[in-house]
Amino acid sequence: MRRPVRQWILRGRNGRLTNSDQAHEEADLQLQSPLACPHCARAETLDMPLDACVVLHFCPGCGARLTPKTGDCCVFCSYGDVPCPPVQADDDCCGRPMDGAR
Repeated sequence: MRRPVRQWILRGRNGRLTNSDQAHEEADLQLQSPLACPHCARAETLDMPLDACVVLHFCPGCGARLTPKTGDCCVFCSYGDVPCPPVQADDDCCGRPMDGAR
């Protein structure tokens, strides 16, 4: 029997990779976004974490590995209709862009 794959890999503000699927609620931020797979076009509405960037997502439709596009901090900024909460709040997000300048 296959073990379920954790759907999100996050990079927190301290730059370390963490696993989390916890969402927080804050009145002035949109905390859910439709995320569309560029390979199979499957869309799903997901909760976005307030304090981390989702840097890896596996499409449940085709299994494609989604990572941020050059210059974006997370998969929500690249493939979602709503940017991640740190970008919505004009925060420094995870501290640096995900374009290889790590």
